Amino acid sequence: MQAAEVEATPRRLRMMGEVLALVYVAAIATLAGITGVSTILFPELGALAHDVFTRPHGVWARSPLWLATTPAAAALAGILIARHMSFGLVSVFLSVGSSVALIQALQSPIAPAISAGLLPLVLGVTSWSYPPSILLGTAALALLGTMRTALFPPAAPQSSPNDRDNADDAVEATASGLAWMPHFFAFVLAVAALALRTGWHLLLFPPLIVMGYEMFAHPTICPWAGRPWALLLACTACAAFAVAFINLLGMGPLAAVCSLGAGVLVLSVLDLHVPPALAVGLLPFIISHPNWKLPLAVAAGILLLTRAFALWQWLDVMKERAQRT
Repeated sequence: MQAAEVEATPRRLRMMGEVLALVYVAAIATLAGITGVSTILFPELGALAHDVFTRPHGVWARSPLWLATTPAAAALAGILIARHMSFGLVSVFLSVGSSVALIQALQSPIAPAISAGLLPLVLGVTSWSYPPSILLGTAALALLGTMRTALFPPAAPQSSPNDRDNADDAVEATASGLAWMPHFFAFVLAVAALALRTGWHLLLFPPLIVMGYEMFAHPTICPWAGRPWALLLACTACAAFAVAFINLLGMGPLAAVCSLGAGVLVLSVLDLHVPPALAVGLLPFIISHPNWKLPLAVAAGILLLTRAFALWQWLDVMKERAQRT
């Protein structure tokens, strides 16, 4: 009986965290509607809020300063590029490269900042209100996360090497080494070239690059790197649910909360921890006239990512075999 009670406590705390994430997104979506600044509902806030509130011992929750400032700094670089350059290989490289360089230089664990840097170029955002709108959401989240931990201190995390939280922390930590970077940027530029050729810029939807960064930088421990079909299903479903809720309920807070809730449910059913998938579910809320082309773009982007990653892994195996002979 005592064991069951011990196990129930983390479940209750996680459920409380999920409710807090939904309330936070509802508040941010309401503010975006009142002000008319849609980018206040920065899609990665869904991913960040869910992780911060459900994993108060996690890397993101323990880094409130970087949580508040890294996405805003990347957004500033991104808006400068978007205001002076059109969508193309050079501008995409500069947008993603500047964000990755910022994360590496600061040793910040907030990989979703990459999305903040690329979003203006992909969606054509050029307003100077964009960086402050990102800062508003991330600073509020950092403050609320700190208050949540202070008011409801979580139990000490497990130290078992098989503990899922430890694995998630390892993936969220700042990437080390440089060997993965050429392969990651080759993938980014290949998708950018295809997006440029087809005119379908959303092939390079920003959360895709965050997923790619985590996969290439942490290939052996990234929880979705070895489950390509689950990743495809999760992200496509999140995008489809979001478009469906917008068609049914409009672009208001209720649709945003339903989209995030559906994403949480999808990931739970698939037993897959991939925070950027939750960002995919909020992406339509900052797109003009989102339609069913978005889930198709998401599916195509994920297929390109998983195939590029598989190719890199295969080339590494071939290289090792060649070195042994």
